Amino acid sequence: MNGMNGMNGRPYADDDLPLLQSTFAAWIADAGRCGYDHIGELTHRIYENLRGRRPVGELVRLWEDDTGLAGIAINLRFGSAFDVFTAPALRGTPEERRMLESAYQTTARFMDPGERYVLTDVFDCDATRIRLLRELGFERFRTWDHVNDRDLGQPVAEARVPDGFVLRHARPADAGQLAEARNGAFEEDWTGPRYRAAVMEKPGYDPEREIVVEGPDGRIAAFTVYWIDEVNRTGHFEPVGTHPDFQRRGFARAAMLHAMRRMRALGMTVATVNHNADNVPARRLYESLGFVRRHETYGFRRPSPSTHPLSVSQ
Repeated sequence: MNGMNGMNGRPYADDDLPLLQSTFAAWIADAGRCGYDHIGELTHRIYENLRGRRPVGELVRLWEDDTGLAGIAINLRFGSAFDVFTAPALRGTPEERRMLESAYQTTARFMDPGERYVLTDVFDCDATRIRLLRELGFERFRTWDHVNDRDLGQPVAEARVPDGFVLRHARPADAGQLAEARNGAFEEDWTGPRYRAAVMEKPGYDPEREIVVEGPDGRIAAFTVYWIDEVNRTGHFEPVGTHPDFQRRGFARAAMLHAMRRMRALGMTVATVNHNADNVPARRLYESLGFVRRHETYGFRRPSPSTHPLSVSQ
């Protein structure tokens, strides 16, 4: 979609990631976190969520105007969901409305025809986005995530793992074991080559920021990736997981403690983590580490055009 009152839309390319991250950090510094998420979520959602199943330029869209980047859409997350992030000056405008409609149409075009709804989520404090979604025919249907933070000025315990286990950062050779650990933790279908190509070899990924707990047999028991926003001095975890064979032994906790100490050494003052509202073990883990819920995100949905065509004025 081009020509949105002086804005031009174009496909995202890998080389755009530094621009996205720096612009996104500036938006957060200007407007606060409500309506935005950590800059690390951009990399995670573009590469790990989309998983290389379609060319990234088909699913990620940028809008630009004479001031620079104006909006970002990440389409087809989880097979039927999208994100739209808009420059603070455009929040609540017809331009933002059109970006949302474009993302809805793009996601509907690529998703499985059997999916009944196109989904998106919104911060509980984002009244502007909630209003626009309702005007576009979306309805709230669930609480999606809990959004938590933790003051890194408070003490962070030293990470410890049992004898025979090793706490370290990831290596390129870990791709197969990382795929197996993710499949066990999240019921996914990664292979080592796919994880290496779709995530580890993509911009924004740094094996130094993927912390793993390795067992005596070489298997990866737990893992987390931490992200850094130097502008807002905020660290973020996404994802955090433990292979089912190693759960309830404190391995994810150890990985997160190790990462928080690194965040603090890098000048971060706050750490953040999100989790599905229904995930009680995750909530208990994060609470035990000192995280406090600050926001929720709400899931909104709209029937796909194939099941319930809607006419929306442009």
